[in-house]
Formats: sequence, structure tokens, C-alpha cells
Amino acid sequence: MTTNLVRELKTLRKGRGVHAPRLLDRIGPALAASCGITRADGSVAAKQKLVTRLSELVEQLPEDLQLPARAAFGLTSDVRQPLYGERVNWVAAEIDRDARTVRRRVDDAVYQLAELAATTTRRDVGGWHTAELAVAVTLDQGQPEVVERYQVVADQDGVDSLEFAPVFPVRRRDVDVHLMYGGTLRDRGLERPGFTLVPATTLARGESHDFALRYRLQSRDAMHPCVLHVPERPCDLFDLRVRFECDVKRIVRTFDGVLLRSDAEPGGMQQAVDRAGDLHLRFRRLLPGLLYGARWGGSAVCSARRAS
Repeated sequence: MTTNLVRELKTLRKGRGVHAPRLLDRIGPALAASCGITRADGSVAAKQKLVTRLSELVEQLPEDLQLPARAAFGLTSDVRQPLYGERVNWVAAEIDRDARTVRRRVDDAVYQLAELAATTTRRDVGGWHTAELAVAVTLDQGQPEVVERYQVVADQDGVDSLEFAPVFPVRRRDVDVHLMYGGTLRDRGLERPGFTLVPATTLARGESHDFALRYRLQSRDAMHPCVLHVPERPCDLFDLRVRFECDVKRIVRTFDGVLLRSDAEPGGMQQAVDRAGDLHLRFRRLLPGLLYGARWGGSAVCSARRAS
């Protein structure tokens, strides 16, 4: 599918990009499937879905590829030249590089966009999404504790249950789980680790709902040295705080929208814990299937697999 997506994206960037006349004729089957475009969609709805999906994927690209990608497909109002080459020249002037460099960056962006499109879920899928997830982890006591606070929003009428998993990998028998407020909690069992939250009343479209859980681990050894979130659904904000022992200097590796591969350790950024022993991270507009969070030991690949 990735090969087809690359070919279809290269076709789409020609001419006026997403503003081309008869746009439906230029959207291939792989790209249509990734954007949720169906035969029932007219030209206006198809364009809206295409622009929305491409825009959210471009946000996940490295910063140096974002402007070339937006210009190549015509996703920015600043660039509406009728030819792809003209838009390339505009970017070259903006970033003070030659056109050949910009074309290479666009090609890199196309391959990464195709991979993201094939491996991540659209934001509008799922019936509900997370507006905010706030996680606080305390590791300066003998018995670690994690508190998760959720604010979710229904994307359709009739949402009567919310399925989710903890954002830290741990064996179920090593942790005591307490629902602090927000409904009734059910354990999904060993086959699909995680929980189902049943609100007291069914949620209507646009309605928000808050709930919170506290996890108490039996010992420090029970918790893996990471908080890694691979969301199943879109999330607008993920606020993470980790409290370490204040007398320990630590360098933590953080992950902000990293594509998790089975054959390689994901890349991340190093960040120091402050002198009080606290780490505070904020991630915005999370995409399903990508990796977010922090690791202070072990393997991110193995830890993320446990978490997801």
C-alpha cells in the first residue's frame, strides 16, 4: 500500500495540487482509503477530507520538511501558484536554498507521508476522542503511584462506553487500580489488556466527560522505566509529569509523535530532569499509532509494545 500511496501523492502534487480542477479524478484508491473518501462523497466533501488528512500528517513530519510539503500540495494559503515548479521556487526563496534541495525535501516528505498514512488512523475515526489526558507519576516513594485524568468528547450520539489502556506498561497482578470518579470501571481481561469505562449516562455528540484513575504499584521493580503512550484514538493534549528522587541526576529520552518500527529503536530527544527531580512534558494533537512519552531506561520498542 505504501508504494501506491507514494505514486498517488506524487501525482497529486502536480499542477495546482489539492486545488486542481476535477480533483476526484486525481485521488487514487490508496489515498482515498487513507482519507476516508468514499464514492458517496462529492467534490467538496472529498477535498475537505483530503486537505484535513494531509494537513494532520504534515504536522508529524520533521520541521524542515513541513513547509516544502505544504507548498508542494498547496496546503498553505501563501502558495497558490498553478505549477508545482513555481511552488518549489517559492519555498527555495523562503528558506534560502536552491530548488534542487527543495525537491529532495519534498520527495522525502512524500515517502514519510505515505508511511504515516498507511500506519496511522484518522483523527475523525472512533466515536469519541480524548480532549486532554493528564498523567502524574511519583517515583520518589517506595511504592510508585500513577494518576491518570481524562477529559473525552463524544464525536457521535449514543456513546455508552469508553475503552482505554494505561499509559505505562505493568503486569496487572502488580498494581491496584482505583477509579476516582466518572462512572463504572470494567477490566477487559488478559486477552486485551486495558479497561472499559461506563459513564453514568450515555454521551451525546459534542458532550464531554471526565474520569480519573489511580494506580498503586507494589514496588519500584513492578514498573518499567517509562511512560509511553501509543494512542488508539486522537488526543488533543497529553500532559505528563514524572517525579523522580531529587538527589538523582537523570537524562530522559522523550518521544513526540515517533513512528514505532519493529526492527529499530525509535529516535527521540534527550531532556534533563530539573533539580527538584521533576519532568514535565506536554504533547499536542496526538495521532493514533504514533509514540509519545518518556523513557529513562530499557528499550522503547519493548516498553511501547507492552503499553499498546
